[in-house]
Amino acid sequence: MSADTFSTTDLLIATLARRLAGSRRVAVGAASPIPGCAAFLARELGLGVEHITVLGSRRHNDFSDGGRELFDRAAQGRIDAFFFGGVQIDGAANINLVGIGGYPETKVRFPGSFGSSYLYYLIPKIILFRMEHTPQILVDKVDFVSAPGTSPLGTYRPGGPTALVTGRCVFGFDRAAGRFSLESVHPGHDVDEIRNETGFAYDEPDAVPATEVPSASILAAIRGPVRDLIAETYPAFAAGLVSY
Repeated sequence: MSADTFSTTDLLIATLARRLAGSRRVAVGAASPIPGCAAFLARELGLGVEHITVLGSRRHNDFSDGGRELFDRAAQGRIDAFFFGGVQIDGAANINLVGIGGYPETKVRFPGSFGSSYLYYLIPKIILFRMEHTPQILVDKVDFVSAPGTSPLGTYRPGGPTALVTGRCVFGFDRAAGRFSLESVHPGHDVDEIRNETGFAYDEPDAVPATEVPSASILAAIRGPVRDLIAETYPAFAAGLVSY
């Protein structure tokens, strides 16, 4: 792939990096190479990211007490941004990490919630990220609420969702309204496709812009310093970045 040609992976890394602007301390969970690259890219671009913790890394993880320190720092207000995925995500930004089908008669089981609700309440900027964008994943109502997107008035909740980025588009999230709004559509996709492939209702402006594509300098950063930084934790993923 030439220096000025980008892939979906490049686009998603750049898009997520822009959403991290102003977040000084970013943590990235396990099995998250694209969010990890986004955090490193945001720092490379001078978007305000200073401290990055990547779970599973030895080089980019200063925890001295294992994963539990993630929860301690979140409670202390020492993490500004984090990423969540989900087996299902619904229009109220509720996420399901447990399984498909009515609980407890779950047809397909997944690893579990792993304290997601706790972090969802405490970290100010939660970015939901899921490469797949289908009605089976973006549903009207999740089968099980691992972590709620909103809370009743009077609930102590400094944290919560700010956006949902998928392989097709970007949704912003209005916490007061408890709804998503379509912000941009990735190149190669259109608004009709988003409507057909999204299982929940959302707001849509009269004109929906295309997602900003990565510039040549951003691509150079992704394939250079960002690739080198993520390679320690995700070597196979990093090898794929240099094949473009």
